[in-house]
Amino acid sequence: MVTQPPPKSKKKPQLVLNIFIWEATQNKEKDLRSMDGASTKGVLSHLSLLEVQARSRKTQPQQPSRVKELKAKAEALMTQRDQLKAEIETHKSLQKLRASMDKQRTHEEEEEEMAEDSDNSQLLRLMARHTQLKDLLHAHDIIGGYNIIKTRKGKGLCISLTTAYNGVYLENYNLEMDLKPTLRISRDNIPPFIPLKSLAEQSNMQTDIRTLLDPLSQHLNAFAARKQQFKLVKELHKSVQVMESNALCSLLVLMFTVPREKTAVLCSLEYTDHTRCLPTRVHFECEDKGLPDSPQWKKNGSLLMETPVHKALITMKKMGDIV
Repeated sequence: MVTQPPPKSKKKPQLVLNIFIWEATQNKEKDLRSMDGASTKGVLSHLSLLEVQARSRKTQPQQPSRVKELKAKAEALMTQRDQLKAEIETHKSLQKLRASMDKQRTHEEEEEEMAEDSDNSQLLRLMARHTQLKDLLHAHDIIGGYNIIKTRKGKGLCISLTTAYNGVYLENYNLEMDLKPTLRISRDNIPPFIPLKSLAEQSNMQTDIRTLLDPLSQHLNAFAARKQQFKLVKELHKSVQVMESNALCSLLVLMFTVPREKTAVLCSLEYTDHTRCLPTRVHFECEDKGLPDSPQWKKNGSLLMETPVHKALITMKKMGDIV
Protein backbone atom coordinates (compact mmCIF):
# COMPACT_ATOMS: atom_id res chain seq x y z
CA MET A 1 0.00 0.00 0.00
CA VAL A 2 1.47 3.16 -1.15
CA THR A 3 1.44 5.99 1.40
CA GLN A 4 0.05 9.34 0.06
CA PRO A 5 1.89 12.49 1.02
CA PRO A 6 -0.07 14.79 3.20
CA PRO A 7 -1.91 17.44 1.26
CA LYS A 8 -0.44 20.92 1.23
CA SER A 9 -2.18 23.45 3.39
CA LYS A 10 -4.17 26.06 1.44
CA LYS A 11 -3.93 28.62 4.25
CA LYS A 12 -0.23 29.46 3.85
CA PRO A 13 -0.47 31.40 0.60
CA GLN A 14 -3.39 33.34 2.07
CA LEU A 15 -1.34 34.26 5.15
CA VAL A 16 1.53 35.54 3.02
CA LEU A 17 -0.86 37.61 1.02
CA ASN A 18 -2.36 39.11 4.12
CA ILE A 19 1.08 39.98 5.49
CA PHE A 20 2.03 41.65 2.22
CA ILE A 21 -1.18 43.67 2.17
CA TRP A 22 -0.65 44.74 5.81
CA GLU A 23 2.93 45.86 5.16
CA ALA A 24 1.86 47.78 2.06
CA THR A 25 -0.89 49.48 4.05
CA GLN A 26 1.54 50.47 6.80
CA ASN A 27 4.02 51.88 4.31
CA LYS A 28 1.29 53.85 2.59
CA GLU A 29 0.08 55.35 5.87
CA LYS A 30 3.66 56.23 6.77
CA ASP A 31 4.15 57.93 3.40
CA LEU A 32 0.88 59.79 3.80
CA ARG A 33 1.89 61.00 7.29
CA SER A 34 5.25 62.13 5.95
CA MET A 35 3.65 63.98 3.08
CA ASP A 36 1.07 65.56 5.38
CA GLY A 37 3.81 66.84 7.74
CA ALA A 38 5.83 68.24 4.88
CA SER A 39 2.74 69.90 3.42
CA THR A 40 1.79 71.45 6.76
CA LYS A 41 5.31 72.77 7.29
CA GLY A 42 5.34 74.28 3.81
CA VAL A 43 2.01 76.06 4.34
CA LEU A 44 3.11 77.54 7.66
CA SER A 45 6.36 78.79 6.15
CA HIS A 46 4.46 80.40 3.30
CA LEU A 47 2.06 82.08 5.71
CA SER A 48 4.97 83.42 7.77
CA LEU A 49 6.57 84.83 4.64
CA LEU A 50 3.32 86.55 3.64
CA GLU A 51 3.00 88.06 7.13
CA VAL A 52 6.56 89.49 6.98
CA GLN A 53 5.89 90.99 3.54
CA ALA A 54 2.64 92.56 4.76
CA ARG A 55 4.43 94.18 7.70
CA SER A 56 7.19 95.53 5.48
CA ARG A 57 4.59 97.08 3.18
CA LYS A 58 3.03 98.87 6.14
CA THR A 59 6.35 100.34 7.26
CA GLN A 60 7.37 101.49 3.77
CA PRO A 61 5.55 104.53 2.26
CA GLN A 62 3.30 103.69 -0.60
CA GLN A 63 4.73 104.65 -3.95
CA PRO A 64 1.74 106.77 -5.09
CA SER A 65 1.81 108.88 -1.89
CA ARG A 66 5.54 109.48 -2.29
CA VAL A 67 5.03 110.69 -5.84
CA LYS A 68 2.23 112.97 -4.66
CA GLU A 69 4.47 114.40 -1.93
CA LEU A 70 7.28 115.12 -4.41
CA LYS A 71 4.86 116.82 -6.79
CA ALA A 72 3.56 119.09 -4.02
CA LYS A 73 7.11 120.00 -3.03
CA ALA A 74 8.00 120.80 -6.65
CA GLU A 75 4.93 123.04 -6.97
CA ALA A 76 5.84 124.89 -3.75
CA LEU A 77 9.39 125.49 -5.01
CA MET A 78 8.10 126.78 -8.35
CA THR A 79 5.74 129.16 -6.53
CA GLN A 80 8.62 130.42 -4.39
CA ARG A 81 10.73 130.89 -7.52
CA ASP A 82 7.98 132.96 -9.16
CA GLN A 83 7.63 135.12 -6.04
CA LEU A 84 11.37 135.80 -5.96
CA LYS A 85 11.33 136.73 -9.63
CA ALA A 86 8.46 139.15 -9.02
CA GLU A 87 10.28 140.70 -6.04
CA ILE A 88 13.42 141.18 -8.13
CA GLU A 89 11.47 142.88 -10.90
CA THR A 90 9.69 145.11 -8.38
CA HIS A 91 12.99 146.05 -6.77
CA LYS A 92 14.46 146.96 -10.17
CA SER A 93 11.44 149.11 -10.96
CA LEU A 94 11.64 150.86 -7.60
CA GLN A 95 15.32 151.58 -8.15
CA LYS A 96 14.52 153.24 -11.47
CA LEU A 97 11.78 155.38 -9.96
CA ARG A 98 13.91 156.29 -6.93
CA ALA A 99 16.74 157.40 -9.22
CA SER A 100 14.40 159.69 -11.13
CA MET A 101 12.91 161.09 -7.91
CA ASP A 102 16.30 161.71 -6.31
CA LYS A 103 17.49 163.54 -9.40
CA GLN A 104 14.21 165.51 -9.38
CA ARG A 105 13.62 165.21 -13.07
CA THR A 106 11.18 163.29 -15.17
CA HIS A 107 12.13 160.47 -17.47
CA GLU A 108 9.22 160.20 -19.82
CA GLU A 109 10.71 157.31 -21.73
CA GLU A 110 11.27 155.27 -18.57
CA GLU A 111 7.78 156.02 -17.32
CA GLU A 112 6.25 154.96 -20.63
CA GLU A 113 8.28 151.76 -20.55
CA MET A 114 7.17 151.14 -16.98
CA ALA A 115 3.53 151.70 -17.92
CA GLU A 116 3.84 149.19 -20.74
CA ASP A 117 5.68 146.56 -18.70
CA SER A 118 3.50 146.66 -15.61
CA ASP A 119 -0.14 147.35 -14.87
CA ASN A 120 0.82 148.37 -11.33
CA SER A 121 3.01 151.33 -12.28
CA GLN A 122 1.00 153.68 -10.05
CA LEU A 123 1.48 151.35 -7.08
CA LEU A 124 5.20 151.12 -7.82
CA ARG A 125 5.48 154.91 -7.84
CA LEU A 126 3.75 155.06 -4.46
CA MET A 127 6.09 152.39 -3.09
CA ALA A 128 9.10 154.33 -4.37
CA ARG A 129 7.80 157.49 -2.74
CA HIS A 130 7.26 155.59 0.51
CA THR A 131 10.85 154.30 0.58
CA GLN A 132 12.11 157.79 -0.21
CA LEU A 133 10.18 159.25 2.74
CA LYS A 134 11.49 156.48 5.03
CA ASP A 135 15.05 157.40 4.05
CA LEU A 136 14.33 161.07 4.73
CA LEU A 137 12.92 160.23 8.16
CA HIS A 138 15.99 158.12 8.92
CA ALA A 139 18.24 161.01 7.95
CA HIS A 140 16.06 163.30 10.07
CA ASP A 141 16.64 161.06 13.09
CA ILE A 142 20.39 160.98 12.44
CA ILE A 143 20.66 164.78 12.57
CA GLY A 144 18.77 164.92 15.87
CA GLY A 145 15.10 164.69 14.94
CA TYR A 146 14.42 168.41 15.16
CA ASN A 147 11.91 170.10 12.87
CA ILE A 148 13.31 173.47 11.81
CA ILE A 149 11.55 175.86 9.42
CA LYS A 150 12.36 179.39 8.38
CA THR A 151 9.95 182.19 9.36
CA ARG A 152 9.53 185.88 8.58
CA LYS A 153 11.03 185.51 5.12
CA GLY A 154 14.21 183.95 6.40
CA LYS A 155 14.74 186.33 9.31
CA GLY A 156 13.86 183.76 11.96
CA LEU A 157 13.59 180.07 12.79
CA CYS A 158 10.89 177.95 14.41
CA ILE A 159 12.21 174.81 16.05
CA SER A 160 9.88 172.03 17.21
CA LEU A 161 10.97 169.49 19.82
CA THR A 162 8.87 166.33 20.22
CA THR A 163 8.83 164.28 23.42
CA ALA A 164 8.06 160.57 23.64
CA TYR A 165 8.06 157.73 26.16
CA ASN A 166 8.04 153.99 25.37
CA GLY A 167 7.31 154.67 21.72
CA VAL A 168 4.36 156.99 22.46
CA TYR A 169 4.59 160.58 21.26
CA LEU A 170 3.66 163.10 23.92
CA GLU A 171 3.89 166.89 23.97
CA ASN A 172 5.56 169.17 21.41
CA TYR A 173 7.53 172.24 22.45
CA ASN A 174 8.59 175.13 20.23
CA LEU A 175 11.32 177.74 20.08
CA GLU A 176 11.22 180.86 17.93
CA MET A 177 14.63 182.34 17.27
CA ASP A 178 15.92 185.51 15.60
CA LEU A 179 18.81 185.10 13.20
CA LYS A 180 20.07 188.67 13.24
CA PRO A 181 22.06 190.40 14.57
CA THR A 182 22.89 187.21 16.47
CA LEU A 183 21.02 183.99 17.04
CA ARG A 184 18.77 184.40 20.09
CA ILE A 185 15.54 182.98 21.51
CA SER A 186 12.63 185.35 21.01
CA ARG A 187 9.66 183.21 22.15
CA ASP A 188 9.05 179.71 23.49
CA ASN A 189 6.53 177.49 25.26
CA ILE A 190 9.11 175.58 27.31
CA PRO A 191 7.88 174.92 30.89
CA PRO A 192 9.34 177.55 33.27
CA PHE A 193 11.00 174.95 35.49
CA ILE A 194 13.18 173.76 32.58
CA PRO A 195 16.44 175.81 32.77
CA LEU A 196 16.26 177.11 29.20
CA LYS A 197 18.18 180.32 29.88
CA SER A 198 21.11 178.61 31.59
CA LEU A 199 21.21 175.95 28.88
CA ALA A 200 21.40 178.67 26.22
CA GLU A 201 24.20 180.44 28.07
CA GLN A 202 26.20 177.23 28.45
CA SER A 203 25.75 176.29 24.80
CA ASN A 204 27.65 177.37 21.73
CA MET A 205 24.51 177.89 19.68
CA GLN A 206 25.99 180.68 17.54
CA THR A 207 28.10 178.09 15.73
CA ASP A 208 26.31 174.82 16.61
CA ILE A 209 22.61 174.97 17.43
CA ARG A 210 22.62 171.35 18.63
CA THR A 211 24.68 172.31 21.70
CA LEU A 212 21.44 173.92 22.88
CA LEU A 213 18.86 171.58 21.39
CA ASP A 214 20.37 168.27 22.58
CA PRO A 215 20.44 169.04 26.34
CA LEU A 216 17.09 170.85 26.09
CA SER A 217 15.53 167.80 24.44
CA GLN A 218 17.04 165.59 27.13
CA HIS A 219 15.43 167.70 29.87
CA LEU A 220 12.07 167.78 28.10
CA ASN A 221 11.98 164.03 27.38
CA ALA A 222 12.98 163.18 30.96
CA PHE A 223 10.22 165.46 32.29
CA ALA A 224 7.66 163.96 29.88
CA ALA A 225 8.70 160.41 30.91
CA ARG A 226 8.36 161.14 34.63
CA LYS A 227 4.99 162.77 34.04
CA GLN A 228 3.80 159.77 32.05
CA GLN A 229 4.98 157.36 34.76
CA PHE A 230 3.09 159.28 37.45
CA LYS A 231 -0.01 159.16 35.26
CA LEU A 232 0.34 155.38 34.80
CA VAL A 233 0.71 154.89 38.56
CA LYS A 234 -2.68 156.56 39.10
CA GLU A 235 -4.31 154.59 36.27
CA LEU A 236 -2.88 151.12 36.96
CA HIS A 237 -2.51 151.02 40.75
CA LYS A 238 -5.73 152.07 42.46
CA SER A 239 -4.62 150.57 45.79
CA VAL A 240 -1.54 152.83 45.88
CA GLN A 241 -2.24 156.37 47.03
CA VAL A 242 -0.34 159.30 45.51
CA MET A 243 0.21 161.54 48.51
CA GLU A 244 2.37 164.25 46.90
CA SER A 245 4.00 165.31 43.61
CA ASN A 246 5.18 168.54 42.03
CA ALA A 247 4.99 170.25 38.63
CA LEU A 248 8.50 169.20 37.60
CA CYS A 249 7.63 165.59 38.60
CA SER A 250 10.88 165.52 40.56
CA LEU A 251 9.17 164.29 43.74
CA LEU A 252 6.63 161.52 44.24
CA VAL A 253 5.29 160.32 47.60
CA LEU A 254 3.28 157.09 47.64
CA MET A 255 1.39 155.19 50.35
CA PHE A 256 1.62 151.38 50.28
CA THR A 257 -0.19 148.78 52.38
CA VAL A 258 1.60 145.61 53.48
CA PRO A 259 -0.88 142.70 53.03
CA ARG A 260 -0.24 140.57 56.13
CA GLU A 261 0.19 143.17 58.83
CA LYS A 262 -2.01 145.76 57.05
CA THR A 263 0.75 148.21 57.80
CA ALA A 264 1.01 151.49 55.90
CA VAL A 265 4.36 152.32 54.28
CA LEU A 266 5.22 155.81 53.07
CA CYS A 267 7.53 155.80 50.04
CA SER A 268 9.32 158.94 48.82
CA LEU A 269 10.99 159.02 45.40
CA GLU A 270 13.28 161.93 44.58
CA TYR A 271 14.41 162.74 41.03
CA THR A 272 17.29 165.16 41.54
CA ASP A 273 18.81 164.46 38.11
CA HIS A 274 16.33 166.22 35.83
CA THR A 275 17.79 164.65 32.70
CA ARG A 276 16.70 161.16 33.80
CA CYS A 277 13.34 159.48 34.39
CA LEU A 278 14.51 157.24 37.28
CA PRO A 279 14.76 158.34 40.90
CA THR A 280 18.08 159.09 42.53
CA ARG A 281 16.80 158.39 46.07
CA VAL A 282 14.12 156.11 47.55
CA HIS A 283 13.09 156.34 51.21
CA PHE A 284 10.59 154.23 53.21
CA GLU A 285 8.84 155.26 56.45
CA CYS A 286 6.75 152.89 58.56
CA GLU A 287 5.57 152.36 62.14
CA ASP A 288 7.49 149.10 62.08
CA LYS A 289 10.99 150.56 62.25
CA GLY A 290 12.61 147.30 61.22
CA LEU A 291 10.64 146.90 57.99
CA PRO A 292 12.57 149.45 55.82
CA ASP A 293 15.86 147.78 56.79
CA SER A 294 14.67 144.24 56.04
CA PRO A 295 16.34 142.47 53.09
CA GLN A 296 13.11 142.29 51.08
CA TRP A 297 12.37 146.02 51.37
CA LYS A 298 15.96 146.85 50.53
CA LYS A 299 15.40 144.90 47.32
CA ASN A 300 12.23 146.91 46.74
CA GLY A 301 14.23 150.12 47.15
CA SER A 302 16.76 148.99 44.55
CA LEU A 303 13.93 147.92 42.24
CA LEU A 304 12.32 151.37 42.42
CA MET A 305 15.63 153.05 41.59
CA GLU A 306 16.33 150.82 38.58
CA THR A 307 12.83 150.39 37.10
CA PRO A 308 10.09 152.88 36.13
CA VAL A 309 7.85 153.27 39.14
CA HIS A 310 4.63 151.90 37.56
CA LYS A 311 6.48 148.72 36.47
CA ALA A 312 8.23 148.32 39.82
CA LEU A 313 4.87 148.42 41.63
CA ILE A 314 3.61 145.55 39.45
CA THR A 315 6.59 143.44 40.52
CA MET A 316 6.09 144.33 44.19
CA LYS A 317 2.45 143.25 43.98
CA LYS A 318 3.39 139.93 42.38
CA MET A 319 5.90 139.32 45.19
CA GLY A 320 3.15 139.97 47.75
CA ASP A 321 4.92 142.95 49.35
CA ILE A 322 2.09 145.44 48.78
CA VAL A 323 -1.66 145.24 48.23
